[in-house]
Parts: sequence; structure tokens; C-alpha cells
Amino acid sequence: MPRLVISDSVARRFTGGVTELEVEANNFRRLLLELDRRFPGFGHQVEEGMAVAIDGEIFQDAYLAPLAPDSEIYLIPKIGGG
Repeated sequence: MPRLVISDSVARRFTGGVTELEVEANNFRRLLLELDRRFPGFGHQVEEGMAVAIDGEIFQDAYLAPLAPDSEIYLIPKIGGG
């Protein structure tokens, strides 16, 4: 199952401090749906305010990105800029 790593600040807010999860999903969209099922509002937070790296590659739009059973997904808060 793909392994998800979440930043501490977001983990405290949505998962009670759990920073690593295994999520059954074959693409990033399914991962978001599963996160929302487990932790209501978390999927929306990821879409709106998180940067996504899948297997070391940073995605601007990861929605349809495929996930392998051994994928590692990192979620970190987006950095504002101007």
C-alpha cells in the first residue's frame, strides 16, 4: 500500500498527530477520497493548501497521478509567495 507522510502541523490538526499512514489507493484522487473518509476535511485541505511529492517528484496538479503499491507520498504546506 502507498505510504503517506504528513507534516507535523497538519497531522496535529487532522490525524491526531499521526504523521505516517498507509492508504489503499491507485491514484492521488483515490487517496484524497480515502483521506476525507478517514479524516473529514483533510482531502479538501490537501487540495487547497498542500504541496505534493510522489516518489520524489513534486506535482503541481497530482489529481490523476498514479500510485504504485510501494509509492511514498509527502504532503507539506504550500509556501506563499508573491
